[in-house]
Amino acid sequence: MRLVYQQLLAFLAVIASALLLLGLSFSSMTKEYVYQNTWTSLEKYANSLVEQSVRVSSSNPERVSFDSESLLNSEALLHNQSVHFTVYNRDNTAIFPDNVYISKIPANDWKKLQQGKIVQNVSDRQLKTTSGQTEPAMTDVLKPYFYTDKANRKHLVAVVKVGAFVSNINSNISKINANLTKALLVASFVALLLALFISRYLTLRINRLRKATNQIASGNYQVKLPSKNRDEIDDLANDFNNMARSLQESKEEIQRQEERRREFMADAAHEMRTPLTTINGLLEGLAYDAIPEESKAQSIDLMRNETNRLIRLVNENLDYEKIRNNQINLNKQHFNAIDSLNRLAEQLHQKAVAKHDELTVQGPSDLDVFADYDRFVQIMFNVTQNAIQFTENGQITILAQPGYQETIFKISDTGIGMNKEQLSNIWERFYKADPSRTNTKYGESGLGLAIVHQLVLLHHGKVEVTSKPGHGTTFTIIFPDEPK
Repeated sequence: MRLVYQQLLAFLAVIASALLLLGLSFSSMTKEYVYQNTWTSLEKYANSLVEQSVRVSSSNPERVSFDSESLLNSEALLHNQSVHFTVYNRDNTAIFPDNVYISKIPANDWKKLQQGKIVQNVSDRQLKTTSGQTEPAMTDVLKPYFYTDKANRKHLVAVVKVGAFVSNINSNISKINANLTKALLVASFVALLLALFISRYLTLRINRLRKATNQIASGNYQVKLPSKNRDEIDDLANDFNNMARSLQESKEEIQRQEERRREFMADAAHEMRTPLTTINGLLEGLAYDAIPEESKAQSIDLMRNETNRLIRLVNENLDYEKIRNNQINLNKQHFNAIDSLNRLAEQLHQKAVAKHDELTVQGPSDLDVFADYDRFVQIMFNVTQNAIQFTENGQITILAQPGYQETIFKISDTGIGMNKEQLSNIWERFYKADPSRTNTKYGESGLGLAIVHQLVLLHHGKVEVTSKPGHGTTFTIIFPDEPK
């Protein structure tokens, strides 16, 4: 069964149950209201009868008389309204009408009347009229009347029983129920239309989500569902939009990584072809004795440099994969970072001089850092070498300082700097901020900063970069202290 019909049946079941309970409650309340209203009217009739027909002697309450003519007039008047009455004296004897036999009031009801209570009954007995015919069942109100003497004593003088036909009351109730039934039918029809509208509306929203899902399955990740943040379906639409956006970003990232991979393969092939061609040429020269004896040592040294270049290129790729897959173990320890930085500056001094750069280390003489020594040196070496690579006739400063439960290192240069797009991609594998410098002896693969980023993360540290084209770049690297 389709969802629209399931929702429609669910709405109808709820509405039908609510209307049925409401109808039954209202019908019961209406019946109770009609009977109470009838009893109130009958009680008023009883009061009027007593006021018009009962005569009590003020000197002797025992002397009670009834005005027969007034009772007959009242009987004729009330008969036209389908109301009948009986008058009982204080001895529980019917004194009006006097032309039919009327039984006494039951003892239980008489006892209540003597206590001044009003008795209301619904009787199934039929009433015999003066012509010998029978009338339908009636509902009665029995009301006692007392006379209060000078001693403030109450004396029961009469009981008036006033009744109306139950059939008339039920007829009124039936009319009310009929009108109620019509109202419920109209309400049910309106509810059916409303339920159908709501069901179709909800189903349309779900169908829209289903169509969007099919587009995602077909590879269209740019689909977006409208959402007004009103209900759970809108929340689902928001989640769907987030999923589509993530898939689109993943697709773009995959495409970008694939493009980087292709570039890297082309660069790596070029980088490897050049030293391999050089080595192959030198080997052939040595094999055919085409190289002069005085140049053989220089040729061997050149082959060694080219071989080291190939080894370095392969090792960087292997190193990056191990770091990315958490296949290396860090041997963290405390050591003096300033000593390591000074040795690093000595190693890179000749490279800095070759670019006419000034390389300095600033910081306290003794600065403790908690890190893997070899990986710390690798991080600082790659970042500093990167600064030398992109700085000519400038200043490169390595600043080390303690922080709150951390050690902070800043490598600043006055080189060419980077724009926002370059800054957002420098941690990517195979990325080169300046492709024109691909063939330098310091930046063969574009993996140096990617390795730096992964190593800092393994130390649970932070690395940030600020740069401005033409004004240099600053790398800030933070190593947290040993947890206590």
